Amino acid sequence: MTHYRIWAAAVVVAGLLLAWFVWSTNDPGSRFAFKLGLDLAGGTELQYKADMSETPAADQADALSALQGVIERRVNLFGVAEPLVQTEPASTLTGTTENRLLVELPGVTDVQAAVDALGKTPTLDFRLATTTSVGTTTETVFAPTGLTGRYLTKASLQFSSGTGSSGLSGEPIVVLTFNGDGAKLFEKITSENVGATLGIFLDGQPISTPVIREAIPGGTATISGNFTPASARDLVRNLNFGALPVPITLVGSNTVGPTLGAAAIAAGLIAGLAGFAVVTLFMTLWYRLPGLVSSVALAFYLSLMLAVIKVVPVTLTASGIAGLIISLGMAVDANVLIFERIKEELREGKGPREAAHIGFARAWPAIRDGHLTMLISGVILFWLGTSIVQGFALVFTLGVLASLLSAVSVSRVFLFALLPEERTGVWRFLTGSGYHS
Repeated sequence: MTHYRIWAAAVVVAGLLLAWFVWSTNDPGSRFAFKLGLDLAGGTELQYKADMSETPAADQADALSALQGVIERRVNLFGVAEPLVQTEPASTLTGTTENRLLVELPGVTDVQAAVDALGKTPTLDFRLATTTSVGTTTETVFAPTGLTGRYLTKASLQFSSGTGSSGLSGEPIVVLTFNGDGAKLFEKITSENVGATLGIFLDGQPISTPVIREAIPGGTATISGNFTPASARDLVRNLNFGALPVPITLVGSNTVGPTLGAAAIAAGLIAGLAGFAVVTLFMTLWYRLPGLVSSVALAFYLSLMLAVIKVVPVTLTASGIAGLIISLGMAVDANVLIFERIKEELREGKGPREAAHIGFARAWPAIRDGHLTMLISGVILFWLGTSIVQGFALVFTLGVLASLLSAVSVSRVFLFALLPEERTGVWRFLTGSGYHS
């Protein structure tokens, strides 16, 4: 029994430290402050449709992922606090017919301001200049090469160390860096078209028309000639901001005011405290000492869950709060199974400690299978659900895992630290349940 009491004391200390961590990091400026979703913090959600009509089916998943990365970098440049960019790919399994991009901007409650902050999202591509004859007139036409913004990793501004075409040293140059596939395609284009003009087009308009002087392997290219620092910087900005793999169109928006978000937080807090109190009261009145133990384990569970949500961090939404509240009840479900098994053993005349050993052993298969099915449900919801459902599923799944720990480990340690060998005197009442001693 001594080693169980040592472990119980360690669990109490760990629980208090977790509770202190959760409480002491509530300041908005803290590194571990709760990360609130749009529906709680207030802000604007922009919904974009990604046009995949020119993208091969095999490349659409990669293109959507690349689109998300580009938009994330672009939104972060505007200094919006904790932006969130998510994708919803088209799928016959979920009935989604369009590839969607969701951009959440906490703190921005003016839709037009949000659209302006994100700005225009042009499409970047590289085109070769060719000459064609129309009647007696010769025209220069730029033909697509297949090299688009999806292959561009970044553009950067540098200054040459030698003398440039202007006769000055330190001439501004623009350096392009392509990914692996882009490097191969760029090398093929430049090796087959030395001396030709390779135009860089943004939204169908040329922003630079450099001449290919030699084959360029390695995925890094340099654009030079007649740049001022300002014009080179503008070109770099356009290349980085315009490096979208596919065109996107704004199709909808949603705004949540900060007052509504604060009301949702208050309602969730009240519901959570009420749920915790009712569950604790019922378990203590019905199962007495084991019920009180489960309430302590529940407090440990709640402290652990809130600490995990802060550290990961999990973006807490209204649906996530719902998942946490539901998991509170499920956290004691395993304890109910254990205590009912213990009660059966006590009725057969076994001592409290022996009954607890047998009760835990017999309840474990049902606890294991129940938690496994809940985990499967949570994973499926997160995999197939929209962003709102995913918020619920993530907290729910974490809650199931924490529930397993609190029920099987924490409750077990406390019970074996307290229960005597014999059920005599006051222990008959404390280990009873309901209307029976």
